[in-house]
Amino acid sequence: MNLNFISSCIISKLPEQPQSAVILGSGLGKFIDSLDKPIVIPYSEIPDYPCSTVSGHKGEWVFGYIYNKPVICASGRFHYYEGFNLDEITLPISVIHSLGCKNVIITNAAGCLKKEWQVGDLMLISGYLDYTFRNGTDTPPIVLLKADQINKKIKSIATELNISLREGIYTWALGPTYETPAEIQEIISLNGNAVGMSTVPEIRKAIELGMNVVGISCLTNYGAGMEGSVLSHEDVLENSNLANKEFSRLLIEIV
Repeated sequence: MNLNFISSCIISKLPEQPQSAVILGSGLGKFIDSLDKPIVIPYSEIPDYPCSTVSGHKGEWVFGYIYNKPVICASGRFHYYEGFNLDEITLPISVIHSLGCKNVIITNAAGCLKKEWQVGDLMLISGYLDYTFRNGTDTPPIVLLKADQINKKIKSIATELNISLREGIYTWALGPTYETPAEIQEIISLNGNAVGMSTVPEIRKAIELGMNVVGISCLTNYGAGMEGSVLSHEDVLENSNLANKEFSRLLIEIV
């Protein structure tokens, strides 16, 4: 992959440089309907660019405006379990940075690990756990995101919009199978509040590149064993779709 070539292909189709960017998680692509003057660039039309293979990820860049501010969205991400390497998984972040954009909102659909929270709630990511064990660690440490002022402002925005916004630790698991009840209990014991199969590599890359990062999870189901129901990707998409309105309202104001 040639990052400069890919970025040139994208920027040549845009009227101006984006100020903010959004990585859209499973089933959360309806946010692009909020954009004025949208320009759609399918991944398939960008030479040497990978394509999303998971349902709920359209596989396109969408540029547009929110309150006259230029925004670009990656509607469709890449997961480790699909066979992509870390450079490919974080390619959207690298592209966003190369376009001159310093602000990124990384979103996902995630399993809720707190019984007192509700399916459909949104969670502001204050830190993360890497539960993939790719590096041979026995107990993954919590990595806190140093974004106190940004998160404080976002919580204030949510309050003004009357949106229930939780705050907690997001846990990255490899997938594609859902976690077992035993794994869920271990993650809870490690102080994880939500679990999913993405986002952490993108957060790490954005921080490495010196970008301003906001992470938001849409809590689409409870973790395995917490309710007794069988988890499915279809339920995740259905519940994330139900949360799209509140999700979009919040993102519009953050941007």
